[in-house]
Amino acid sequence: MPHDVTLIATFAVGFVLAFIFGYIANRLRLPPLVGYLIAGVVIGVFTPDLVANAAIAGQLAEIGVILLMFGVGLHFSVADLMAVRRIAIPGAVGQIGIATAIGTAMAMLWGWTLGAGIVLGLCLSVASTVVLLKALEERNAIQTTNGRVAVGWLIVEDLAMVLVLVLLPALAEALGGTVPGGGHGGADHGVLVSLGITLVKVAAFGAIVLTVGPRVMPWILRQVARTGSRELFTLSVLALSVGIAYGSAELFGVSFALGAFFAGVVLNESDLSHKAATNSLPLQDAFAVLFFVSVGMLFDPTIVVREPMMLAAVLLLILIGKSIIALGVVMVMGFPLSTGIYVAAALAQVGEFSFILAGLGIAYGLMPPEGLSLILAGALISITLNQFAFVVADGLNGVVGSRPRLRERFEEAHAARLAQVAADLEVARARAEERAAAHRTLSPEELVDHFPMFGSLAPEQREVVLLHLQPHAAQPGERIIHRGDEADAAYFISAGEVEVSVGGQHIRLGPGNFFGEMALVSGQPRSADVTALDYSRFLKLTTGDFDEILRRYPDIRAQIVDQAAKREEMNRLRAEQAVEAAKGALGDEPDGTGR
Repeated sequence: MPHDVTLIATFAVGFVLAFIFGYIANRLRLPPLVGYLIAGVVIGVFTPDLVANAAIAGQLAEIGVILLMFGVGLHFSVADLMAVRRIAIPGAVGQIGIATAIGTAMAMLWGWTLGAGIVLGLCLSVASTVVLLKALEERNAIQTTNGRVAVGWLIVEDLAMVLVLVLLPALAEALGGTVPGGGHGGADHGVLVSLGITLVKVAAFGAIVLTVGPRVMPWILRQVARTGSRELFTLSVLALSVGIAYGSAELFGVSFALGAFFAGVVLNESDLSHKAATNSLPLQDAFAVLFFVSVGMLFDPTIVVREPMMLAAVLLLILIGKSIIALGVVMVMGFPLSTGIYVAAALAQVGEFSFILAGLGIAYGLMPPEGLSLILAGALISITLNQFAFVVADGLNGVVGSRPRLRERFEEAHAARLAQVAADLEVARARAEERAAAHRTLSPEELVDHFPMFGSLAPEQREVVLLHLQPHAAQPGERIIHRGDEADAAYFISAGEVEVSVGGQHIRLGPGNFFGEMALVSGQPRSADVTALDYSRFLKLTTGDFDEILRRYPDIRAQIVDQAAKREEMNRLRAEQAVEAAKGALGDEPDGTGR
């Protein structure tokens, strides 16, 4: 071809083979992630005749890491984590420490360095939240107490790995690695100073993002969402996630992953977080696929033949060692055996964070390339077998539940601890619902139910209208509009009742009605007083938003202008009737002469 199509070829080969093997994996009731990794193995640099551009795939994978970490932050809930803190935080930290120590000792027995052993141990100590969620979804167990404990446990592991990704570059040379690009890292001024500088940079970055971000980023998203352009909204989410990740690396020297994670955490506080997650999901999925394919491309299949004992040791730690450690930690903390068994099943695999950390370890010269191959082989096998781990867990819990003595000793005796976690989860759920209700207006369907005039709009158009509507509330007796004031908004009544006083007449309006639009249409001052008769809730359109909605949706404009004209005519007739009535009353009065 007359031009270079390497990038297109990498995309095409990666996506096509990922689709084929992902579909096969799904048909075999395995996570598609297994298929994506196998696709990478097929087109990898170690497979003859099918060599893709690993360098380009690696850069695309970096985008995949950014979007993966953005997704983790976007779904991260401090409230949910704190609800299971009694078991998830100490349990996950303890389990990571023990598993890392075992992995480090194992690697040093192979002749690896301490740094290589620590990286390997950390990679093997954590599990994939993505794989766990799929397993729980298949069992309808995500909302169970044990399911949420397992998810919280893995979230703590994710946070721990984020911290490791931040600190590893500062500690690389002290652990026997090298800094890419010929830098010296912490060698020039000592490990503690280098670590301190890194922590200061991370703290400064976190403070700026968490202080400024919640004020700026949700506002940006809302302004873009109000345009009604789906592509602009998706682009804004992508720009914020990738932009913050890149800016954090350039300005503060922290990793892309940390910047993307913080961006997701900040946007999680926005009432548009669900829309952001939905719109960015296709991009996250696409680049996540390329990430897993690029990891598979680095896999050396011959590791299975060359180092079978190493692979067996890795699998033993992933499938059995971590599970036993987690079970023991849960029991030591005084929780029921069923919870320990569930967490043990959840941890019997490794996933995306292990690949990210292994890649970083290789980049800094801490771990030999065969380490990634061992981890990838362990991931392929453990993810494939994870569904059977849950089958075994269900069987063990069934045995314990069916035997009164075991149930009394290992379940009922520790039920109070788990009941406290369940109560905390319920409190967190109730608070989340309260926060959502405080910011909630109406759904697109409810908007039409309350105000039929919006029925002609498509669902996406109704969502845009709702973004312009601001919630407003009034107490009984509160004056909402004063006659003679400058018009600043129109009000749509969603609950309660108001009284409109105009021309000596008093008109009551309830849910589904609106008021205040006449002055906005005519540009004249308010001609009526409006008072709340009950605890009332409204959706308010400010002048600018009112004009924008009427400009964008002619049907709505016609209805509102027509309604305003009818009300104006009605008010005029009532005023005339009031004058005639007053004249008649004056004509009937005695003239003082006795006639």
